Amino acid sequence: MQLLLDKWTVLIVDDHYDNVMIAQTMLEYHGATVRIANDGEGGLALLRETVPTIILLDLSMPVMNGWDMLKQIRKMPQLAHVPVIAVTAHAMDGDKAKVLDAGFDEYVSKPYNVEQLISTMETTLQHKQTGR
Repeated sequence: MQLLLDKWTVLIVDDHYDNVMIAQTMLEYHGATVRIANDGEGGLALLRETVPTIILLDLSMPVMNGWDMLKQIRKMPQLAHVPVIAVTAHAMDGDKAKVLDAGFDEYVSKPYNVEQLISTMETTLQHKQTGR
C-alpha cells in the first residue's frame, strides 16, 4: 500500500533549525502538512491542538527532551495510534535498541537521507496501523 503524504500532518520536534528546515522542506514538497516545535513542551502544546499522522522527535533538546516528551505522549489515549520516530545526530551502537525499548516506534539518525526517512515513516505508519 502506497501512502500519500498529502494526507499527512507531521509534527517535527527538534531544536536544530537546519534539521527542521531540511525535513520540513522535504515533507512539504511531497505534500505533507508540517507543524514544528523547538522542544518537548512546545511539542506537547501543539498536540493539544492537533493529532498528527506521525511525530519526528529529537532526543536531545533543551527545556524537555524527546525521552520525557515520549513519556507524556504515551499517557495520552488520543495519541495511541500515532507513531513516534526518534531522530538523533548522536547515533551509537545500541542506541536503536534503547530507543525502541523506551517505547519509540522507530529510530532514524541525522543527517536525513530523504528517501530513507520517507520510507521509514511509511513503514512505521503501516506497522502502527496494522498492529505489526
